[in-house]
Amino acid sequence: MTLRLHDTLERRLVDFVPLDPEGPVTFYTCGPTVYDYAHIGNFRSFLNADVLRRTLELLGFEVRHVMNITDVGHMTDDAVADGGGEDKMAVAGRRLLESKKAGTLPGDVEVDPGDPYAIADFYAAAFIEDARTLGLKVVEDAATDPSVMPRPTRWVAEMIALVERLVERGHAYVGGDGAVYFSVTSFAGYGRLSGNTLDALREGEGGRVSEANQAAKRHPADFLLWKPDESHLMRWPSPWGEGYPGWHLECSAMALGLLAPQDGPHSGTIDLHSGGEDNIFPHHECEIAQSCAATGADRFARHWFHTRHLVVEGEKMSKSKGNFFTVRDILAKGATPAALRLELVRTHYRTNANFTLQGLRDCGRMIDRWCRLRDALRAGRVVAGDGPGPLERALPEFTAALCDDLNLARAIGVLNEAVNAGRADGDAGVDDAVRATAELAALERMDLVLGVLDRNEVVEADGGDDDFAATVEARITARAEAKANKDWPAADAIRDELAAMGVAIKDGPDGTTWSRVVE
Repeated sequence: MTLRLHDTLERRLVDFVPLDPEGPVTFYTCGPTVYDYAHIGNFRSFLNADVLRRTLELLGFEVRHVMNITDVGHMTDDAVADGGGEDKMAVAGRRLLESKKAGTLPGDVEVDPGDPYAIADFYAAAFIEDARTLGLKVVEDAATDPSVMPRPTRWVAEMIALVERLVERGHAYVGGDGAVYFSVTSFAGYGRLSGNTLDALREGEGGRVSEANQAAKRHPADFLLWKPDESHLMRWPSPWGEGYPGWHLECSAMALGLLAPQDGPHSGTIDLHSGGEDNIFPHHECEIAQSCAATGADRFARHWFHTRHLVVEGEKMSKSKGNFFTVRDILAKGATPAALRLELVRTHYRTNANFTLQGLRDCGRMIDRWCRLRDALRAGRVVAGDGPGPLERALPEFTAALCDDLNLARAIGVLNEAVNAGRADGDAGVDDAVRATAELAALERMDLVLGVLDRNEVVEADGGDDDFAATVEARITARAEAKANKDWPAADAIRDELAAMGVAIKDGPDGTTWSRVVE
């Protein structure tokens, strides 16, 4: 089957054809900026990229997937092309300091709020833990190849070299304030990704360019490549003075250095580049301009993949509204990583998604059904019949849905129909190890993309309520003893008691497991 994907640059569905049929698919994802915990809206974008990567692997492609962890460069006003506002790492330092003074940081957290590298390491570790919990495969790759999750602070030399090349080729200049800017008028394709025109950007310069820098630049939309600033929190020596890189520069340097061929017909080009919808402009627009201007390539990425926004219960996420959630917030409510992962990706990536707690519960129940069928298949129990089973028959249709611009909702519908047909309850079930093995293999192939079956247990957060867990375990033990003594009223009473505590229990061949009910 051929994967058809919507390309943001072309504004249409196109067949995915890798640059090198013999080599790995090269895939770059704009990752988190580690000045805070990543929220579920961030993770929707990261997880959709993961689903795309998994789909490519299901289709037989080898994928080299790189996702950066940005630890320098972002400013509080990222919408401003020249990096207006304040360094977000400085803001994060103040926030950590306030938390430390207020005693709201966990007791085992040791981070110096005045050390930007320590701040970045703290939030990077938190992100990696959350990403691993939700099953991002790039994190698994990084365990053996750290280069697939690069940090910009370790790529400053490459960024400086990229700026020097742009200056030499006439695409960049030193402005009146001593900073180095990219000249957007030097690159004919600027604005094509986002649909912005230079005339429109000039007319809207007051809302997009910091007033202090307008006089320093040739065009209001010219964007920062290097800013000399000896007082900046994180800074490095350069030919233009000690300072720091513009944040658009980072991804170009790392994607070109880690993924793009250095010579040959596809020099300077990668297969895929992904990010959230808010990355389209100015970030990805600027990436294209500086990358293609430096290498001479016609395209920086063959395919641009962007995920739309996430709202919560129909409203934009906001801390003031109480609907701003991190991964840890949701898992603390008793959701499994599997349910959270599925809720974040089941709405098509090009549609705004509405995250709801009811949807989270629905995903949890759906995955429970899949897991029960998997357990039955592992035990050799399968629906009676001749020829391929319902899961085997469903696999091609499941794959076809994914090939239709990652139509995950349709793929999940195909799986649910097969699961309903494949239940081996009562008289419908027979013991048939060969047939069960084939059905299990089909289910696991589908889960290669979904990534949920092995994540359907509650994750206890560090510093969780150990007394609560001990109480629950004690009541489960008491219930098991009541059942062994055939004291059914006592067993039922304990189940009701646990339900009143917000605990759901599930009996299985290996004993009883429990989870907190999502509130």
